Amino acid sequence: MEQYIVSDEVSVNGVKATLTLSTDGILRWSDGHRRLSVEKEVLGLSCSGHMIIIKALVGDGSIGCTGGGSGRSLVRKSFVFESVSEDSLRNLCDKIQGYIDSLGRPKKLFIFVNPFGGKKSATKLFTNDVKPLLEDANIEFTVQETKYQLHAKEVSRSLDLTKYDGIICVSGDGILVEVVNGLLGREDWSTALKTPLGVIPAGTGNGMIKSLLDSAGEPCTPAHATLAAIRGHKRSLDVATIWQGETVFFSVLMLAWGLISDIDIESEKYRWMGSARIEFYALKRILRLRKYNGCIRFVPAPGFEDVGEAIGSCFETMEPIKPRQHGYQGPKVDFKSLNWRELNGPFVSVWLHNVPWGAENTMAAPDAKFEDGYLDLIVMRECPKLALISLMSKLDNGGHVKSPYVVYIKVKAVILEPGTRTGRSRKEGIIDSDGEVLARGKGTYKSNVKSLMVYDKLQLVVDQGLATLFTPV
Repeated sequence: MEQYIVSDEVSVNGVKATLTLSTDGILRWSDGHRRLSVEKEVLGLSCSGHMIIIKALVGDGSIGCTGGGSGRSLVRKSFVFESVSEDSLRNLCDKIQGYIDSLGRPKKLFIFVNPFGGKKSATKLFTNDVKPLLEDANIEFTVQETKYQLHAKEVSRSLDLTKYDGIICVSGDGILVEVVNGLLGREDWSTALKTPLGVIPAGTGNGMIKSLLDSAGEPCTPAHATLAAIRGHKRSLDVATIWQGETVFFSVLMLAWGLISDIDIESEKYRWMGSARIEFYALKRILRLRKYNGCIRFVPAPGFEDVGEAIGSCFETMEPIKPRQHGYQGPKVDFKSLNWRELNGPFVSVWLHNVPWGAENTMAAPDAKFEDGYLDLIVMRECPKLALISLMSKLDNGGHVKSPYVVYIKVKAVILEPGTRTGRSRKEGIIDSDGEVLARGKGTYKSNVKSLMVYDKLQLVVDQGLATLFTPV
């Protein structure tokens, strides 16, 4: 027999009905024919006079944006119930609000809005799509528009996190990366990283939120992303520490060198073409294919120990991170005990991924997990051009990793030693992490622009579950 938290008489559009909230969190009325899941659909409620107004976000059955999942669009709706008395009003409101409060949802959020990312529409998107939902959910929020590169990192390093239940980034992946790097630079980094982070897709790539929503079978829309933050579910996220000498960068999405990095960064010169620039420049780069000398050493995950050549202990070549004045000091790794393997070039592409999607239309690493403690390594060495064109066309569904020209494994630690282009000893490459240039070699696009690191040996180790994300489920 069904158990009820509350059951009382109401009027709906002048028609008497019974409004019930069951112990499984379902609101029912009109003889049980109408229903709402409080956990999945109800944003919040308000009371005005004798009226109880339930604010909800419900599916309309239409198709959402690209990608797998249910494909349903979400629509804001208000359901109005008239109580029969003051006592009835108070009882219904208290019991329904009490159930909402028991779900552990955030009550106050700090929100970064990046007005410069993607199509420069983040401010408008926040005002029109995000803010109304937060207000419906009775969530207080503080908004900070980012003014310049690394602004979000600076704010995150000094933000009083005791005032907030989470941080939301209305942007692409770049602001999320800045926030993670800012939190890891704090004295209280361990506590700070328990603050859940959310992303509303408003950038060029949106790989992190695409990965999160797709894992729950939901389309990548601002409404679905906002609902995920409102519902307040959390999951851990692996973080990769990349270092070179005293310079450290924390990555949550990917690292690329070779073809993928060249397309990502060099296609900026064709930005006037809009989204078509990526496809155009990819074809250009494949037809005039570059290969890079170099070496990648790695510690394979269980099941991949036979990939590459054994090289024994790599302790002497993997230098420990130099102590930092503030913040997280890097992963504690016994370098001597690790089982190192090696792949030598020339390489067409080297790609490391922390989550499945690199962008809304690029499933780079279909087997990647948010918190398994490993990165997915995708390597191409030799590949005929026609096969490469076919392979690249399968990036939208992850089919490229099944190609015989692709090595696809999981790794715990990596040493990347990038070299010159084959046949062009005065030309080097670009190393890209999370959409930003880590290093530009000689003769590359904008090689005169100073980058965070130099085009030389980089070291990388993954920490399992270091950061925290808002997640749909």
